Amino acid sequence: MIMLTALLSLLHKRYRLPCQVIGTGSWTSAIYQGNPDVAGVWSFHRHLPFPLDRPWSSVRRALRDSAPGPIYVCERHYRQLPRIRRMLRLSGVDGRRCVFIGSDTAAQPRIDGLVNLGAVTPPALRATDYPLPAAAALDGPRLHVLAAERAERDAWLQAQGWYGRELILLQPGNHRSMGPRRARWRRLNTDDKWWPLERWAELLHRIHACRSEALLVLCGSPEEVPMLEEIRAAARLANVVVASTGLRQLFALCESAHSMISVDTGPAHAAAALSLPLAVLYGAQSPRYYLPRSPCGSAVVGIGGPPLSTRVDQLSVDAVFEAWRSLGAAGASRGP
Repeated sequence: MIMLTALLSLLHKRYRLPCQVIGTGSWTSAIYQGNPDVAGVWSFHRHLPFPLDRPWSSVRRALRDSAPGPIYVCERHYRQLPRIRRMLRLSGVDGRRCVFIGSDTAAQPRIDGLVNLGAVTPPALRATDYPLPAAAALDGPRLHVLAAERAERDAWLQAQGWYGRELILLQPGNHRSMGPRRARWRRLNTDDKWWPLERWAELLHRIHACRSEALLVLCGSPEEVPMLEEIRAAARLANVVVASTGLRQLFALCESAHSMISVDTGPAHAAAALSLPLAVLYGAQSPRYYLPRSPCGSAVVGIGGPPLSTRVDQLSVDAVFEAWRSLGAAGASRGP
């Protein structure tokens, strides 16, 4: 959903109206808060039939009222597409208003595929009426932090005694480590994004030796706090702390940090979209397709992934540390 902000920026400029976003998951609205390219957001539950979900009546009305405007469908998953087509049909949407992302974009970097989708004109409209913006005008992926959130962040940092410190963020977890089956994933060692805790601890020591005054912040959800505390205990460094934040709080923290090291997960894309220099550890997915991108060109370095490796635990501490060091001057402190 963070990558989608690049497409939303293009569509806003092209059609001269902010977009209405329909998605799934409780975090969708939080991602687009403060985004000038978004006029409204509706979020459905992933596993509840959409006619029984609360947003359905509003979404059906919005789809009808938006005629003859374009509808861009960014979903490729074979299980979700029939659901989307039923939603459009029950809303009485003219199929000529719709553009679906094609299977041919699977070979492109995900962000490029989305931007190229925005260049397609629905059959119901004339392309000459909606010229594409100049490439230099395109923006994103980009997230927006509100002034009130910055004030709340600064107050929180002051309360913790961390205000004014250089912050280096580390994100060891992913959706599996915060899910209800996280203990099973760990016991069976079937999570391709899992990096052994002792390597995180060793990495913390390497970073501390390089930037001894920096505060090393282990980030994660409340469900991941026990795992983060294990890493902190293994590192046995006073400058290592654990921070469990909400999504918007994490965005504000990224905005003021020095750099981030993360496995391939949503917070990595958030960090890049907030122009935070970033090193990303890859498992089975390839950075060729899923490497986060910064709106201002801040450094993003991918480590591992096919064809070099297929699991994060195949990556050495040396490789991750050197990738972080390569961020170099791009990681100049941006803190308050």
